Amino acid sequence: MPRSTLVGGFSSPRVDLIVDMGNPFLNATLDGFLKIGTVAAGKVVAEEVYGVVKRGSISSNNFEKSLKKMCKEGAYWGTVAGVYVGFEYGVERVRGTRDWKNAMIGGALTGAVVSAACNRNRDKIVMDAIAGGAIATASEFLNYLT
Repeated sequence: MPRSTLVGGFSSPRVDLIVDMGNPFLNATLDGFLKIGTVAAGKVVAEEVYGVVKRGSISSNNFEKSLKKMCKEGAYWGTVAGVYVGFEYGVERVRGTRDWKNAMIGGALTGAVVSAACNRNRDKIVMDAIAGGAIATASEFLNYLT
């Protein structure tokens, strides 16, 4: 059976914004907030541009709604990312080692905290903690592949 391989590799662009808050924990948390918040805002922009193209027009009312949605999504996902990065950093400092377990624990804590802030159902909080830990661990393993 014929086989083909890919020669070379994929790499993502690296964007760093240096904001010194005077504390490594705060620096990491703010960095996560800004990066993921920007991605979420960009997602909303792409969705809204698609909507404008589909409708064929834009109004000032639609533009204002789009801007509010962009800020809301950016703030929400940026906050979740900041909480996750903060937890992961804290777990790394407490454990004294840098490995995938920090991501798992940080993701689980983030899932639980974000879920607890939104609802009071214990089963939902536990399920969100499990999902957060699983997603963070999978992301960490994917980072090791690249």
